[in-house]
Amino acid sequence: MNLTDTKYSQYALVREMMDAVNVVGRFNPSQTKTVAAKIASIGKLFLTGEGSSRIFPAKNAIRKCLRWGLPLQICTDGSRQAAEYDLSQFAVFCASNSGRTKEVVLLAKKLAAEGNENRFGLSANANTLLEEACKETFVLTCGWEQAVAATKSVIEQALFYESILWTIRGQDMTAACTALSRQVQTALTLPIAQSVIAAAVEAPTIYFAGYNDGVAEELTLKTNEITRNKSDYLEGTYAVHGIEEVMDPKDIVFVVDPIEAEIEKFQEVLVKGVGLKVVAIATHPTPFETIQVPDAGELTPYVYLSAGWNLLVEIGLALGINLDKPTRARKVGNELIV
Repeated sequence: MNLTDTKYSQYALVREMMDAVNVVGRFNPSQTKTVAAKIASIGKLFLTGEGSSRIFPAKNAIRKCLRWGLPLQICTDGSRQAAEYDLSQFAVFCASNSGRTKEVVLLAKKLAAEGNENRFGLSANANTLLEEACKETFVLTCGWEQAVAATKSVIEQALFYESILWTIRGQDMTAACTALSRQVQTALTLPIAQSVIAAAVEAPTIYFAGYNDGVAEELTLKTNEITRNKSDYLEGTYAVHGIEEVMDPKDIVFVVDPIEAEIEKFQEVLVKGVGLKVVAIATHPTPFETIQVPDAGELTPYVYLSAGWNLLVEIGLALGINLDKPTRARKVGNELIV
């Protein structure tokens, strides 16, 4: 996709996806330096929010923290479930782009009533209900999005959380963010094979499989919002552990960053067994038809997510859908009215 063609540029969704390039390029990793020191001293971090404000930002941070072996415990769940937990020993980040999401604001208020002084907000708006309930709130630079489906804010939220880990790890990722902006742009604009788009358009269900780092799961949500198609997230090897029994040969599975040791099993069960099409999103060629993206090292998940957005826009346009106006989905899923 590109902004020089009105086929794409007429949609706020596409413009906001492309805005992510500049959001990444100007991201300031040092903005979390002070809060990172607080979190490091506490040793426990809980990341909550609803939908896109939590899926990729929180799960990407958890995977990175575990891979790097940092001395920090990070957990995540939705705000309603989190309200059942004893979070008194945790620093808690409550994310809501609108700053008005009911579940998130009520959790922040509950933490305040319990005396948790380490409650932080992350929003795309200033002077919100969330800000009133949190001890300190950080406002994203990306601004408020017009399209229902969140995009550039998801990228900035994830970078924000990950920058906390960079500080704890003693990494300066400023140059890496500059490079990442170019790699995100490449992923957003690379051509998607018509064979892939056609297969996805005809698929009763579009599946995304991959690591539990939020990328495949977030793309599953975006499939519903952007293409209005049924979609499901298959964590890890879930795709070959029973669900094949109900898969349709016309379904399609997109495997994000396929694990080398599992490729043969996917071929055996899904391609040969079910007879469906499997497409990889990866940094290198695979035995499947592959959407190949630049390798951004530790930051490659952002590139995978961007390529997935590109793919979904092409599918949505092929289906003749107004990308900006879902029939039922709302910009603020459950707004707190006071």
